[in-house]
Amino acid sequence: ILFISHKLNEIMAVSDRVTVLRKGKYVGTVDAKDTDKQSLSNMMVGRPVQLEVTKQPAQPGAPVLEVRDLCVPSRSHKKNAVDHVSFQVRAGEILCIAGIDGNGQTELVHGLTGLEKSSGGAVTLCGEDISHASIKHRGRNMSHMVLDFTLEQNLVLQRFNERQFQKHGFIDRGAVRDYAQRLIEKYDVRSGQGPVTTARSMSGGNQQKAIIAREVDREKPLIVAVQPTRGLDVGAIEYIHSQLVAERDRGRAVLLVSLELDEVMSLSDRILVMYEGEIVGELDPKQTTVQELGLYMAGAKRMDRD
Repeated sequence: ILFISHKLNEIMAVSDRVTVLRKGKYVGTVDAKDTDKQSLSNMMVGRPVQLEVTKQPAQPGAPVLEVRDLCVPSRSHKKNAVDHVSFQVRAGEILCIAGIDGNGQTELVHGLTGLEKSSGGAVTLCGEDISHASIKHRGRNMSHMVLDFTLEQNLVLQRFNERQFQKHGFIDRGAVRDYAQRLIEKYDVRSGQGPVTTARSMSGGNQQKAIIAREVDREKPLIVAVQPTRGLDVGAIEYIHSQLVAERDRGRAVLLVSLELDEVMSLSDRILVMYEGEIVGELDPKQTTVQELGLYMAGAKRMDRD
């Protein structure tokens, strides 16, 4: 059996031998019983990788995002996909929405961003009620990627009318190119032709890194990070995690939606668990275990929330 994966837990669980490739070149082969996740990650990236997220305790401030009794209808059945969900995301913290896929996380994000209409409740961002705001109005804080645009066009998709990218009323293509090149290098976005690469031709992981680069650089008070490291290698995951923690420490509010238990436990300051469209638990990652989190995610355990 030839098994191809970048997930270290999977590799260690099922492999007898492991061959590592890096940037298309052979690095080496080791027996799984004679290695560990740290050694493999170092081979994969070419340098020592910090597998555990290092961060100081959060210093949360005022609420940035407030959600009260939000309901979002389901497209497949009569029950609400999001059923009277309430929470706050405060400046200077990472709040994670955890749960098994298909329990309302996607509809929750769509309801917050306006991609789905809510049937009840209220959403407040920085003190402004955006419950009934148009997608265009909310689009100031939304992420898009147009696959047939070039990488540089996508990186300024929401900023092309800013003064730094304008010259005499026209787009300053030199400024756009310089800006794109800076983000490509900073976030290690790999593309065959650099800034002029068509986004569709890039791998999903590199498309994802491009979106993260653009959104972190926009300096908005709230970051909504949905599966921010899906499909990325351990080196990219390390970098994205460090960037989200750095943005938290700068006072930004981070709403993380993740299916990866290791990511949930190591990156979050608070965890809310969704099950069948409801919040069934609020957990402190420092005071809980993966096993307990799994019970909440499976619906075997829940706590009453006022």
